[in-house]
Amino acid sequence: MLGWFKRGARNESDAETVASAQSTPFHTAEEGLSAPSEKQESKGHKGRLAPSTALTKHQIFYIFVLDGLGGMLLSGGVNFALAYAMYTSQNTEKNPIRLFQLPNTLAGDGAVTIIVQCIMTWFVEMGLVRYDLGNRSVQPIGFIPEPSGLWTRKLFMLEPEPGSAPDTQVHRSKFITIVQNALRGFLIAVAGFLLLWPIAVGVLSTIGEPRGGDYFYSDRWIPQAFKCILGGLLGLLTTPLMASFWLLKAGWEAKHGS
Repeated sequence: MLGWFKRGARNESDAETVASAQSTPFHTAEEGLSAPSEKQESKGHKGRLAPSTALTKHQIFYIFVLDGLGGMLLSGGVNFALAYAMYTSQNTEKNPIRLFQLPNTLAGDGAVTIIVQCIMTWFVEMGLVRYDLGNRSVQPIGFIPEPSGLWTRKLFMLEPEPGSAPDTQVHRSKFITIVQNALRGFLIAVAGFLLLWPIAVGVLSTIGEPRGGDYFYSDRWIPQAFKCILGGLLGLLTTPLMASFWLLKAGWEAKHGS
């Protein structure tokens, strides 16, 4: 769904992106800072556009509008619909909606939402950014220096030594690749949890009905608004970060032809 939302706007701006990339100089070993050749402009890295030497207007639009605002609207809408289906289809007299106690706990729902959404969005952004790079819809980010620290390079799934090409003899299983990416999505979820979950619980405690050491809520509309706002803010904050991750990684890899 996020791909459908974003792809229409991307197609309209592809021509502008190509023109911007073709006018962007980049550094070569023999010529220094000079305009790239026509062949380099058209091919880039594996058919991609050449990495940018500054943050372009299209990259800003791509990261903060398509990914940021688009992710916010989509995530908020999906979470609202899920909350409506979840909480209005139950017997809340038997299983009341409370802040902390199971089975219908808004605090627990918020924690699960943050974790699941971040991991799912990580994989969605990985696929979408790779697709857009391959279709020349956006340039890789090339002006930020490549990290040299071992753990930073591991975080970005780069080769251990800066400037080294990937070892083609190493074959990682799909399962390991999935786990590695899921862990990175989980790391972002931890940061999102620490930032948003305490605030959400604090707000819910002020609008719930205190009773028996907990807070009670009707089946509409507080649970739906809660999940909508939480999911929307999470999408707004994390989706641009994930898109930037893949654009940076692509820019560093392009310099080594990997």
